[in-house]
Amino acid sequence: MTLTFFGHSAFMLNHSDVSVLVDPFISDNPLAQGVVTEGELNPDFILLTHAHGDHWGDTVSIAARSGAQVVSNFEIATYLTEKHGYENVLGMNTGGSASFEWGRITVTDARHSSSFPDGTYGGNPVGFIIEIGGKTVYAMGDTCPFPEMAWYAEDFDIDVALMPIGDCFTMGPESSIRAANMTKAGIFIPIHHSTFPPIQVDMPAWEKLMMRAGHATSVLAPGGSIEF
Repeated sequence: MTLTFFGHSAFMLNHSDVSVLVDPFISDNPLAQGVVTEGELNPDFILLTHAHGDHWGDTVSIAARSGAQVVSNFEIATYLTEKHGYENVLGMNTGGSASFEWGRITVTDARHSSSFPDGTYGGNPVGFIIEIGGKTVYAMGDTCPFPEMAWYAEDFDIDVALMPIGDCFTMGPESSIRAANMTKAGIFIPIHHSTFPPIQVDMPAWEKLMMRAGHATSVLAPGGSIEF
């Protein structure tokens, strides 16, 4: 299993012959420049946590070229079909699960907001618990900590959690410790940080906080990968 980070909240999971792309903010992502272009990405699945432009990103162009199935909340799936004529979508909602030949996706809560760049309502923001290749990855999406995160640790043995830590729009470094304590992942990868001035993070300081709390971290530079 390989996880590749493209900066901000965009990342790709590759296992065997299956690739899952999450929140493909590429073309306008300053951290992705010189790392990857949207034209290089040909996923089998695209998962969208919510409709904000820094997550919706290049969904339309990547989906149209690759034919990927787009999985998101009902409103985003409907928007993609009605606004852009793209039919290969799966609309889900919080708490639901869907099984595939390669594994399963469970939709989690995320405490945030969601609207498209044109102002259209984007439904409730979500996270995803992705079971693939015998591993479990929790993509938290844009969120603060919330008590139900502890239930996910009861129901899933989470190997890797992608956790937003940039503050301002999501949890910050200090409050991320609470989320880590509840979810108990084997490794925490920070996302949604340092892309723009309001979400700059002192990464060594965050790593020290996590280490003191007993949590393992892997800080990936844009283009960086981890195998697990």
